[in-house]
Amino acid sequence: MLRSFLFIAEVISYRKFLYFWLMHAEFENYLRTHSDLTSSAIEKIFLLSVQKVLKRNAHIFKAGEISRHKIFVVSGMLRTYSISADGSEHILQFSSEHSWTLDVESYDKQIPSKVNIGAIEHSEVLCWQKSDFNSLLAEIPAFKRLADQVISQNIYYNRHRMLTTLSSTPEERYEDFVRSFPSYLSRLPLRMIAAYLGISLKTLTRIRHGQIQRS
Repeated sequence: MLRSFLFIAEVISYRKFLYFWLMHAEFENYLRTHSDLTSSAIEKIFLLSVQKVLKRNAHIFKAGEISRHKIFVVSGMLRTYSISADGSEHILQFSSEHSWTLDVESYDKQIPSKVNIGAIEHSEVLCWQKSDFNSLLAEIPAFKRLADQVISQNIYYNRHRMLTTLSSTPEERYEDFVRSFPSYLSRLPLRMIAAYLGISLKTLTRIRHGQIQRS
């Protein structure tokens, strides 16, 4: 019996080590591709993170809770969304592997969030407490430059999405989504794509059916 328990403990420890090592390797690859961070800086950034594995439909936090972490998606996909009074879901953002996410207002002001962030599929993420992340930004200039680039990209993305939503037809919105995120079509249910585009599932189905007929 004791040997069985020891074997189970060894297996669990090995799995934890494997998760740790794979996350480290993937995150290091991302940082080396997008920055000029040194090996020691990368190690310091990673060691201050908390590694989490999210099952499908699990949440990092829900509306009413405070967004306390910067989140990097190592693998999988998350969605940031709200639920209206009538139960309709409105998706603000999809965050796939090698992207950052959080609720900016809740994180900056440390107030309850109005949105949820949850896993669409099995996902692995790295999380940093606000105080730790701010310390890293202050101590590592190259990491601060990377963070500023990410913020700028998010501003451009949000502006483009707002203009597209305000000035485009449902067909044009869908076409823009396909151009911007071609790999998402096979990973997302149609209802989520519709909730992101701000159209009904019926309308999205009609658009896709029309495209199939024209092709």
